[in-house]
Amino acid sequence: MAAEEREGVGTADYVSALVASFLGWTLDAFDFFVLVFVLPNVAAEFGRGIPDLALTITITLAFRPVGAFLFGLLADRYGRRLPLMIDLVFYSVVEVLSGLAPNYTTFLVLRALFGIGMGGEWGVGASLAMEKVPPRWRGVLSGVLQEGYAVGYLLAACCYFFVFPRWGWRAMFYIGGLPALLALFVRFRVKESAVWEKSKAESWSHLGRGIASQWRLFLYLTALMMMMNFVSHGTQDMYPSFLQRDRGFNPSLRAALTAFSMVGALAGGVLAGLASDRIGRRRAIVLALACGVLTIPLWAFAPSVPLLFAGGFAMQFMVQGAWGVIPAHITELSPDAVRGFLPGFAYQCGVAIAGTIGAFEAWLAERLPYAWAMALTAVTVFTLGAVVTALGRERKGVVFGTAPG
Repeated sequence: MAAEEREGVGTADYVSALVASFLGWTLDAFDFFVLVFVLPNVAAEFGRGIPDLALTITITLAFRPVGAFLFGLLADRYGRRLPLMIDLVFYSVVEVLSGLAPNYTTFLVLRALFGIGMGGEWGVGASLAMEKVPPRWRGVLSGVLQEGYAVGYLLAACCYFFVFPRWGWRAMFYIGGLPALLALFVRFRVKESAVWEKSKAESWSHLGRGIASQWRLFLYLTALMMMMNFVSHGTQDMYPSFLQRDRGFNPSLRAALTAFSMVGALAGGVLAGLASDRIGRRRAIVLALACGVLTIPLWAFAPSVPLLFAGGFAMQFMVQGAWGVIPAHITELSPDAVRGFLPGFAYQCGVAIAGTIGAFEAWLAERLPYAWAMALTAVTVFTLGAVVTALGRERKGVVFGTAPG
């Protein structure tokens, strides 16, 4: 009976951590993608062009490493829970303030601050969740966790469909204040990571030496996450603008297609994560990216609306299929003592580099047909992403807290 009780407590513990991390990433992504949907409208109100507002997306992504650096260090020094709670409140407040911005300059500064908050959430949340879930389920639960990103995109699409036509773009940012409430759930329902308790650094200097010793792994993870973010942001950020400008979709149809594609993303992330528990992390990622190349013609050049819906679904199934493996893969590669910092900081450094993709696609679309600009970008980043993934190593199923770094 006692063993059964302990097992129940352990299950409740990792489920609470997974829920908190999933919802944190979901609401983080929601707050980010709100701007993607209303980008032309914000540009019009501030008297700016689309490339200027695309720059705010780039700025957000560029500042994410700052958040990963700060909150990641705090997570390895003081535990996962407190930095996660602080981060949730911080980026919620900044999102609401973005809806109150009176001009473009203020909006740009606030999106930089939001990038700090967005960058802090993933690494802390992923380390907390992945350190608690059973190793045999780490791949599929990694897919569940990562698809909080797709759920956030889906919620942003729904919000755009219901809120924007009635109350405009500013109201959508006000809704972005909801993640602050999640901090209460973390405070009362989520326990600290036992792996961190066993491996925490004795001092800041000890932590610094541990991080510095992993510089080769950091460079590889940064390159991997750069390519993975080229893949995701290259197929998502400017796609609503493509549907509006190239295909003439109205707001409702744009939101509907995006929402449908995120259903594909959810399915892909979970199924690829499950597959990675069987065939390995790298093989699952490479397979998803290779299949993603095959979806590009339908995604960018489909001649009818139903086929375009099918292309959007298939594309995001493959993109998020590859991404669903990432939380398990890069946390497994990272030593216990620096798991709060290293995966998240490498992830966000990759994002900072890949954040140029939206502005690049907007620039390229002014010189080529929009569909060709996106297709050429996609085939390039999918191919390079598969190569970088294949060149790395993996530690599938490693037991945290026992294996050497």
